[in-house]
Order: sequence, then structure tokens, then C-alpha cells
Amino acid sequence: MTATIGWGVIARLGLVQAAIGAMVMLCTSLLNRVMVVEIGLAAAVPAGLVAMHYAVQLSRPLWGHGSDKGGRRSTWIVAGMAVLAFGVLAAVDAVYLLAAGARGQGFALAIFAYLMIGAGVGASGTSLLAMLANLVPAERRAGAAALTWIMMVAGIALSAGIAGTLLKPFSMPRLALVASGVVLIAFVLTLVALAGLEARHANPAARLQRRDGPLPSFGAAIGMILGEREARRFTLFVFLSMLAYNMQDLILEPYAGLVFGMAPGDTTRLSGAQHGGVLAGMILAGLMGSAFGGRRPAELERWIVGGCAGSALALAGLAVAPFDAAGWPVVANVVALGFCNGVFAVAAIGAMMGLAGADGGRQSGLKMGVWGAAQAIAFGLGGLIGAVGVDLLRMRPGGAAPAFQMVFAVEALLFVAAAVLAMRVARARPAGRMATA
Repeated sequence: MTATIGWGVIARLGLVQAAIGAMVMLCTSLLNRVMVVEIGLAAAVPAGLVAMHYAVQLSRPLWGHGSDKGGRRSTWIVAGMAVLAFGVLAAVDAVYLLAAGARGQGFALAIFAYLMIGAGVGASGTSLLAMLANLVPAERRAGAAALTWIMMVAGIALSAGIAGTLLKPFSMPRLALVASGVVLIAFVLTLVALAGLEARHANPAARLQRRDGPLPSFGAAIGMILGEREARRFTLFVFLSMLAYNMQDLILEPYAGLVFGMAPGDTTRLSGAQHGGVLAGMILAGLMGSAFGGRRPAELERWIVGGCAGSALALAGLAVAPFDAAGWPVVANVVALGFCNGVFAVAAIGAMMGLAGADGGRQSGLKMGVWGAAQAIAFGLGGLIGAVGVDLLRMRPGGAAPAFQMVFAVEALLFVAAAVLAMRVARARPAGRMATA
């Protein structure tokens, strides 16, 4: 490490994460609803656009490698945020065209906009994580992961709440005005948060390039990384765990309504309870990881394994719950699932930072890009597989409950497989590597 940064600097980087979340919320949540409800498009239209924005994030390794070679990650973050801002505003214009009946132009612009959104998220998010991996000392990585992700959730919630209030009464011109305000505030917040940061905290990647020579080409570099057994296993772990994490995203509320007879308001509160559990798990893992992570190199891996195992048990509970629908503590079960999800997510991000910084940060951007691409693929596929799986299984005799039970059982098995991979990665790592990275 070239400098030990404090929690104030970590919080500044968390503001950038919050800004990313605020802008992404507009296209994945607000515009989604407008396209379906106000314009009357099929739900598959915004779902396809969101899936496209995840698919573009396969380019994350390329952006990460660029920030490794360039030496100034803040430049890549700002450039990515500019592309993201442009994409969000273009998406709003596309919705405006769709509402006006210009379907051909509207769809063409929407596709272009969501491609830009995916590229912007990939460039800014990957470079931000690489900066965190380079600058945050080992004993603070779990806490840094928790703080930045909690700030991202807070940014999403705050922007959603403010935008929702300002959009009453709803109109397309008001939507354009509110979205422009959110984008402007998020971009300015990013500039303020990053101002002078790299001037005071040198980027280890640039220093190592001056000492050891330039990095290899993108193809050679990614081949070297994927040639490492530990990196391949961790990539598979990220994919499996995030696939399991996201499979229940679109089916939890329908499950509660169809199997337990909950009203829409009750299922919404159930979803809120789950997210409350996620935040609680993130906070606990962040605090405990910061307390022990620097002195016990395997501590984060234990939290990862524990979080995955707990998530598997909670999903198994949801799978057996229909056998005792009247007496099953479904709310407590869902909170437990959220809590365990939060624990493993923060610990995994902390471990990701440690692995990315293991070579002194020379290729942390590329490594974060590889794992970010795996996460994006998993997120894009997870919700789709869960929803389509339930739909297909519901065509079979037996009602809705067996369909949800099968999907939750598959999710539980995926979490078990992820826990096994995490243990193998932990056993393969030399003692002390996490602490000294």
C-alpha cells in the first residue's frame, strides 16, 4: 500500500457508488414502470432492455484493463459516469418518443440508450472497485464493502423517494425534468467526491508499471488471469452465488401471494423486510470483518461460507413452507434469507478486493472486471431463470406451490455449490495473503 486511507475517503468513494445507484434506478425501476403502466407496453420490453444493459457489462474486463494501463482510475470513473448519464437521458427521450407514438424511433433510441447505460456502469463501477482494492487496507476491506454498498442502497432509496414525490402529478415533461435533475446531481456529486483523491493517494498500478514495465495486452493479460486456478474458481463462485442471489428476485412476492394468500400490500412489506435483513447482514459482516479481517486472513472466507450456507437453509425453509402454509413463519424466514444474503455479499466483495490487490494492484482493474462481468451475467440470467422456471413448472399439474418449491430448492443447491467453491479458494490461498495484499 502507498497510503492508508481513512473512513472519510472510503465514504467519498461510497458517494460515487450511491450516484451510480441513483442513476441506474431511473432506468431499471422508474422507466420500467412508465413503459408498462403509463405507455402500456408489454413487460418483456423493459425486461429485455434491462437484460441488454447487463449483457453489455461483459465489457467490464476491457474497462478494468484500460484503467490499469492508464494509471488514473478517477478519469475512467468520470468518463463512465458521463456515458451513464448520457444513456439515462437518452432513455428518457426514448420513453418520450414511445409515449408520443413514434415506436420505431423510440425503440431504436431505447436500445442505444441501454447499451450506453451498461457501458457506463461497467466502466465507472469496475474502476471504482479497483480503486477501492488499491487504496483500502486489508483490515478495512469488509467494512469498506459494507459502507459503499449500503450507501448505494441509500442512494437508490433516496433518489427513488424524491423522484416519486416530484413526479406527482405525473407527466412526460415532468419526468424529463426530474430525471435530468437526478442525473445532474449524481454527476456533480461524483466530481466532488473524486476531486484531488488520486493526487493525495497514489495509484499502486501506475507505480508498479513504472517499476516493472507496461502491462501486457488485454488478451494476454486476461489469459494469464484465467490461467490461475484460484481466479477461475473465484470467478465461478461469483457467478453461482450471484445467480442464486438473484433467482428469487422476481418470484418472492408472487410466491407469497399465491402460496400464502398475502395481499399486494403485505407482499410489498415482505419485500421490504427482506431488504432490511440484507442491510442488517451487510452491517454485521462489515463490522465483524473490519474487526477481525486484518488479523485472521480466513475470516472473510468464513463469513462467505456461513452466508452461503445460511442462505441455502433459508431457501430450503421457503421450499418446505407450503407443507405448513398456515403456521410457517414466512416473514422471519424471508428476513433470515435477506440477512444471510447480506453477510455473504459483503464478505465476498471484501475478499474480491483482497484477491484483486494480491499483486500490489497491478491488474486489479482487470480482475475486478472479470468478476464484475460474471456478476452481471448472473444477475441478468438469475431473475429470468427464476421467473421462467416458475412459469414452466406451473404448467404441470399440482398448482403453484410445487413450482416455487422446485426453484427455491435449485437456488439452495447453487448456494451450497458456491460455499464449497469458497472453501476451496480459501484452502488454496497461502496463509496471510489476504492480510498482506
